[in-house]
Amino acid sequence: MSPTRLILQRQKRKNTLKNNLNNNELKREIGLFSITILVIANMVGTGIFTTSGFIIQELGNPQTMLICWLVGGVFALCGALCYGELGTMFPKAGGEYVFLRESFGKCMGFLSGWISLIVGFSAPIAAAAIAFATYFFRTFSLPNGPELTLAFLGVTIVSLSSKGLLAMAIIIVFSLIHYHSLLMGTRVQNALTLFKIGLIVTFIITGLCWGNGSTGHFSCNLDIPTLFQGKFAVSLIFVSFSYSGWNAAAYLGGEIKRPSRNIPLALFTGTFVVLCLYLLLNIIYVYALDAKQMSGVLEVGAKSAVFLFGGHLSRYFSGGITIALLSVLSAMIMTGPRVYYAMAKDGVFFELFGKVNGLRRTPAYSIFLQADIAILMVITASFDKLLIYIGFTLSLCAMLTVAGMMVLRKRQPELKRSYKTLGYPVTPLLFILGNLWIIYFSIKNKPITSLFGLGTIGFGLLVYLYFKNPRKDHEI
Repeated sequence: MSPTRLILQRQKRKNTLKNNLNNNELKREIGLFSITILVIANMVGTGIFTTSGFIIQELGNPQTMLICWLVGGVFALCGALCYGELGTMFPKAGGEYVFLRESFGKCMGFLSGWISLIVGFSAPIAAAAIAFATYFFRTFSLPNGPELTLAFLGVTIVSLSSKGLLAMAIIIVFSLIHYHSLLMGTRVQNALTLFKIGLIVTFIITGLCWGNGSTGHFSCNLDIPTLFQGKFAVSLIFVSFSYSGWNAAAYLGGEIKRPSRNIPLALFTGTFVVLCLYLLLNIIYVYALDAKQMSGVLEVGAKSAVFLFGGHLSRYFSGGITIALLSVLSAMIMTGPRVYYAMAKDGVFFELFGKVNGLRRTPAYSIFLQADIAILMVITASFDKLLIYIGFTLSLCAMLTVAGMMVLRKRQPELKRSYKTLGYPVTPLLFILGNLWIIYFSIKNKPITSLFGLGTIGFGLLVYLYFKNPRKDHEI
């Protein structure tokens, strides 16, 4: 080979490497099956395996609890139908951040992105990791060991235990998986989600056909007045947390093939499948446990398995639930960083988080930022407080996003919409009114936790003003 040709080849390789390192754009690599699986994975996880015990504690009636899960599912389905229209209009990475930016301006868009960073993904990742560790220790009958706590004025600020250490470790492991590549992350995600769906279907069928449950647990009369009280609305906070993730496909709009078709189809299909699974799974819980046995129990899935199949076989189901929880953890770690990436690209977040690793093709800095915040939440917040904090704040954000869709219908009717919301305007109005109801009773019945949600938004405003200051250099 001639020296000139050799030099040219080396220069070509250098240019290729340089282009890879400087290319900060995401690629459309995700198909309909994978994005639908991602929606299901984001939804089915921590909530359904942990919150029914808290809901029955609030309501005290199994039939009322089942109606609560149905109502929450209808709200989620309405939201999915609305987000499908927004996703086809703006098929970009970022989800709600992009939607609210287009409908109400950059400030509102930033606040939704800020909420996604703290509440939408980091807090649920922490909750999922805590639930995973709790189920893991129960499955293998491991002692939790000594717990180190730091309190201030009688309030626990930091709490660290063996479960907490395991929760933090699993966050780090899956963050590294999704940092490695989108392909690897998607494959792990699909495998975990298919396992999870198979486990739930097996649990439902075997529980109904061969489980030692009782139909007498359903004999309590429906308490209709409770449906219009604050307890029902507060219970919907737990349910809305369990259904959160129905909007997952919207966050990866910039990486989805044929987004105008696949985004609305994945949102609707994934949400409907989960609604059916949730109702059936809660029927199994009630069939296995009466209201007193279920009340306040975090590991409600594991306890139901014990009553249905006995201690020996229940360990296998408890272990299966432990693995299944990794699916929702993985899905959120995969989805969230695309929001911070979009914010940074718009100049309303640190430029560092808008960079894509040239070799891995993943938003690496955003992935590790999210992991850091989630780990901090593992050691500073209790599980049930995390759920209410998440449910309240996300309800507010989702409601504003759907309201923004209605605003765009009037303000920019000329925008291309390959899909329009089914049942408009009833569908978005039902979603908005339902979430207003939840928010009102959240503030009334759980004022302290709700104030933390409002405080998160208020602090986000201060951060936005910092980024709007032209004299600041936001590169870190």
